[in-house]
Amino acid sequence: MSLPISQYGEPVLRQRGAPIKSFDPALAAFARDMLATMIEGEGIGLAAQQVGQAVRLFVADLLSRTSEAEPIRLDGKIIPPALLFPLTVVNPEVEYLPGGTKTVEEGCLSFPGIRGDISRPLAVKLRYQDLSGQPHVLETSGLLARVIQHEFDHVEGVLFIDRMDSSYLESLEPKLKKLKRDTRAALKSLKTKKA
Repeated sequence: MSLPISQYGEPVLRQRGAPIKSFDPALAAFARDMLATMIEGEGIGLAAQQVGQAVRLFVADLLSRTSEAEPIRLDGKIIPPALLFPLTVVNPEVEYLPGGTKTVEEGCLSFPGIRGDISRPLAVKLRYQDLSGQPHVLETSGLLARVIQHEFDHVEGVLFIDRMDSSYLESLEPKLKKLKRDTRAALKSLKTKKA
């Protein structure tokens, strides 16, 4: 089942996720619904905040873009992407590894039609739990490292526009204001219907 995607202007996007303590069938179902939503939206990553839940969870799937994937080291072993994806990350913590940064254009399912150049570290170490609560350590670079950082930002209540160059962000201001207005109008309409 796909879920509605939170749009810029919804307060949940600015909320830091609460740790997940219960690894039950409801969590697995939620993660499956998030993956379905991400795929339907033609995304490669999606955080819980983007579907209205302020918890420490995100999903990613780059299998269709494996040519862009750098080596993936999971729990100390190099693995093929097919063994990792789709990836569900619970209670993530990210460490930025040495090796420089790279600026690449990013988009976000919560910001339809808005893209911008974001500078991020090239490589990361991700500590997380899977849907069974088992801990893992994943080290990677390239596109997967970028997706992890983008989704981890969401879990922390940080949006990709926060990382944009201020002069470029200024040029996006009219689009951002319109998106925020449209989101608030939609939320108001939804409240009116429920009342």
